[in-house]
Amino acid sequence: MNRENTEGIRLQKVLAQAGVGSRRACEDLIDEGRVSINGEVVREQGVRVIVKDVEIRVDGVLIAEEADLVVLALNKPRGVLTTMQDELGRECVGDFVQDRPERLFHVGRLDADTEGLLFLTNDGQLANHLTHPTFGVTKTYFAVIPGPVPGDLGKRLKAGIALEDGLARFDSFRVVDANKSDALVEVVLHEGRHRIVRRVFEELDMPVKNLIRTAVGPITLGDMKPGHLRRLSHTELRSLRSAAGM
Repeated sequence: MNRENTEGIRLQKVLAQAGVGSRRACEDLIDEGRVSINGEVVREQGVRVIVKDVEIRVDGVLIAEEADLVVLALNKPRGVLTTMQDELGRECVGDFVQDRPERLFHVGRLDADTEGLLFLTNDGQLANHLTHPTFGVTKTYFAVIPGPVPGDLGKRLKAGIALEDGLARFDSFRVVDANKSDALVEVVLHEGRHRIVRRVFEELDMPVKNLIRTAVGPITLGDMKPGHLRRLSHTELRSLRSAAGM
């Protein structure tokens, strides 16, 4: 291995793009001697590689090359944890992909009581773009809240609701259906703070009774049933990457 190579991509960037971790975390892995190239442990920073010409492993596990990148859409059922494994044996999203050969991770999270669209991937760069607020990828939710809905609620949500960790604004709001006791509403926002939709409505004394994420950017849940998993098409991937500024 030629450490003076000026071609290729820095090893820590390759690892980050493959979903191993953040750039800094990947640098730590290299320092700890947990990364190998063609069977040779690498401990120095700045090594460049041409991915198609080498075999890169972390803790002995082969990382994905670009051609092997996978993005799966899951309709996460209510009650399922957004983790890849659970020490207490509770059902989690990792259970749905435990037989797949790729090393996958979830993009963002949905709380246990929320169902809907969640991505599982080994594409670290895409995951970063989808979750980082800089890129403004929208998330769409259907929520059931107590009725009747105040006439100025949409205006207030767009102006911003003060929470303990800052102002939360919705990009759009509409009432889909309503009766005297409940209302089904659609909200769109581009941030992903923990339980943000529930927390906003709780602040307004309108606790969410049911919450489903129906879309992330241009990708919609469609008619996927809870627990169903599918691989995104090339067309869907192109549109998702475009929405994420890639």
